Formats: sequence, structure tokens, C-alpha cells
Amino acid sequence: MEPASEAAQHRRPSPLRKIIAVASIAAGVQFGWALQLSLLTPYVQLLGVPHTWASFIWLCGPVSGMIIQPLVGYYSDHCTSRWGRRRPFIVAGTILVILAVILIGFAADIGRAAGDNPEKKTKVRAVVVFVIGFWVLDVANNMMQGPCRALLADMSGHNQKKTRTANAYFSFFMAVGNVLGYAAGSYSDFHKVFPFAQTKACDVYCANLKTCFIFAIILLVILTSTAVVMVKERPHSPTQHQQSETKGEDEKKKQKKQQEEEDDDEEDGEEIPSPFFGQIFSAFGHLSRPMWMLILVTSLNWLAWFGFLLFDTDWMGKEIYGGTVGGDNSNLYDKGVHAGSLGLMLNSVVLGLMSLAIEPIARWVGGVKRVWGVGNFILAICLALTVAATKMAISHRHEAAAAGRSMVPSAEVKIFAWAIFAILGIPQAITYSIPFALASIYSSSSGAGQGLSLGVLNLAIVLPQMLVSVVSGPVDNLFGGGNLPVFVAGAIAAAASGICAFTVLPTPVPHHSPSPSNKL
Repeated sequence: MEPASEAAQHRRPSPLRKIIAVASIAAGVQFGWALQLSLLTPYVQLLGVPHTWASFIWLCGPVSGMIIQPLVGYYSDHCTSRWGRRRPFIVAGTILVILAVILIGFAADIGRAAGDNPEKKTKVRAVVVFVIGFWVLDVANNMMQGPCRALLADMSGHNQKKTRTANAYFSFFMAVGNVLGYAAGSYSDFHKVFPFAQTKACDVYCANLKTCFIFAIILLVILTSTAVVMVKERPHSPTQHQQSETKGEDEKKKQKKQQEEEDDDEEDGEEIPSPFFGQIFSAFGHLSRPMWMLILVTSLNWLAWFGFLLFDTDWMGKEIYGGTVGGDNSNLYDKGVHAGSLGLMLNSVVLGLMSLAIEPIARWVGGVKRVWGVGNFILAICLALTVAATKMAISHRHEAAAAGRSMVPSAEVKIFAWAIFAILGIPQAITYSIPFALASIYSSSSGAGQGLSLGVLNLAIVLPQMLVSVVSGPVDNLFGGGNLPVFVAGAIAAAASGICAFTVLPTPVPHHSPSPSNKL
């Protein structure tokens, strides 16, 4: 048997068409996520999910990511299946996604069949099915994305340009999935394609979500099947892989590697009951300075991002349109949420275009860390501009009230808000590609496993998300219940991340240069 993938074995990057095939899986995964974001609110209202459940539901993403991605990353690094290291997890994740979207889309029907009273506001059984499906979907997405990115790193060999290009295409296809999802979610008659989707338990919003999810399943199955057929992995041989890592190193590095191999053998032995946790704690204990700096910049970056990602359409409904959830101004809030969905569509278009431009821009400005630094400052400026847009919208409402005009924001206010959404696609494309490319490059330089390295990086993403999920509500309430406090805090975090990217993030060492460290 030969180690892992053909590309990793021969240190030659795979053809671009195969990299694109694997990266395109992101479109199928993100299609389902965009549907969730665009149709989730009316669907949750249909099921009667209590407000106290909301934070619990949104926390499932970070919690599952904190556990699943490092776990899957570790076992995909050590998988000896005859189908390869990464593909079995990608296929298993696809199957779980299909199960999850069936549970979510048919939750109302399953709940009614199980005995839910249609006259009651909260359909308890349907809510339970929905929450289970939502958690399974998060687990499945984390189970797919980690191995997909690790496979792209394997296919890139030690070629840094190819690694950055592969992650840029992954980001591009995430944008494609977003555009498809938002477009499908905004079409109110989509359920007519499958007349059976609308039932006594499932109204128009529910039927649209169900129909869109059926198309999401079809798209994901086609993309995943194409990728796993086109890309062939060779079974992983731990012994030969360790020998290939030590070949060509000087005597001191050979001794260190030999000791590490002995430690690995001990951890893989039967006397160690939980090798994964030993590996993950060992990974943190042996993080090199480049990885620590990458974790720092990534954590600050996601502290900035997650508040806006949680409350972007809510900001449009409340601050820009002046609406409220329920009450006399609920119509304005609904219009604002719809306008926010259009902003997300513009954001996704810019995200896709920027993903393809990252590599030439990096060459032009002198490196990816400069691109990331600039991107963080753009993020900081945009988040700060939400304050200006809100003040402009409030001023317009005061003038409209005095003159007896419509309270709907003026064209200037809406264009200003949509411009913020669109420009944010630039730093978002950078966030979705460069950190993962740098993690792959740093781990390749040290000989660490791609899956585990990306899993460790994922902790720098999900922990800030959990923090924002927990503190954003109380902080906003402390300042009057609006979304601006978390946006301003995000702007500060983004600026700090930009400064760190320029000052402390190491420039990647070219792949032909000797590695200065044996650490991750």
C-alpha cells in the first residue's frame, strides 16, 4: 500500500479540473445553508418554536464544529480504508446531510403524524424533529467541509500557489451555493414544482423549503458523486508515510522525528483508550509560532464576523427599516428582512468574484498575509459604517414622520445599506480561503496531518462564535436592544485582526525551503 493520495505521495499537485470537482462540493453544502437562512424564520414560526430555544438552535453549529471537525480531521488523517482517507468521510457526510434536510423539511408532517395538535401554537413533536435535523445538519456539514479542505490540501502537494488556488475555488463555490440558495428561497411559488410538498401540516413557506431541499439533495449528490469518482485516493500506509516524512532530514531532525513516531506508536496502541484526545491536546502542546499567530488572527477575525452574520437581516428590519417583530411595525420589519436577503445576494456575488481574484491580488500586493490584513480593515470600516447607515435611516424616518410620508427608507438609505453588504463580500472571500490555505501550508512545512491541523484551526472559528452567541444578546440589551453594539465591537476586533495580520503573522516559507521546525 502507498500513502494517502496520489498527489500527496508524489508531492505533485493534481490537475485543476480535479481540484475544481472537489471544491464544487461546497456549492451543494452551502445551497442548503442559504435555504436555512432565507426560509428559516417563517418556518420556525409555523412550528411555534419558543424564543428561548433560539439561542440553543444557533449554538449547535459552533458546538458541533468544536467537536466534530477535530475528531473527523484526526481520524481522516489516520484512515486506512481502501477508498482513501478523505472520501469515506465526505460520502458519510453527504448521507447525513440528506437525512438532516429530510428531517427539517418534513418536520411539520412528521410531527402531525406523531400526534401534534394543529390547533396549538407550538407543535412539540415537530419542533423536536426540527432541532434534531438542525443538529444533524451541522454535524454533517462539519463532517464534509473538513475532509474536503484536507483533500484539497493533499491534492495540492507542497505547492503553496496550488493550495491557495484550491481554497479560493472552495470559497467561490460557497458563494455559488449562496446565490442558488437565496434565489430559490426568494421564489415564493417554488413549491408548485412538487405539488405534494404542500400539506395540511405544511403551509406555503414550509412547502417552499421542502421543495428547495429536494433540489439541494439532488445537487449535492451529483457534485459529491462526480468528485469521488474523478479523484482517486490510494490507501493510507502509516509506516511508509512516516518513512517518507523523515527522508532527507539532517541527523537532529531525524532523531526528533523518530521520537515523535515512537510517541505516535504509543498513542495508537491498545493501552491508550482515547487516541484522539491525546492527539488534540498534543497538537496544542506542540503548536509552532506560525500556527499560534494564525489562530490569533483567525479568532479576532471571527469575533468580528459572527455578530454581523447572526443579525444582518435583523439589522435591516429594525435599524434601517424601523420595524419590530410583531406589533404595528411588523410589516416594515418583514420588508427590511426581505431587503436584507437582497443584500446577502449581492454579498454572495461579490464573494464569488473576489474568490477568483485573491491569487492575482496576492501576487500584486506581495503576499496573502497582506491581502488578509487589508481585508480585515475593510471589514472594520464596513461594520463601523453600519452606525452611519443607521443614523441616516433614523434621520429619514424623523423627516418622513414630520411630513406625513411613508416610513420606508429612501433609496439613498437602502443603497447605502446594500453597498455595505456587497463590499463585505471582499473580506468574506478572504476569510473563507486564506486562513485555511495558510493552515495547510504551515502543516505541510511541519509534516503535521492536514485533517487535524484544519480541525485545530476550526476551534479558532467556533469558540469566538460561541462567545458572540452567548454575550451578544445581553450586550445589545444593555445598550437599548439594538444590533449596533455588537457591530461596533466587531469593527474593533476586525481592526485588531488586521494589525496582527500585518505585524505578527509569519510569511509562509516557500515549499522548496527547509522547514525550521518540526512542530505543527
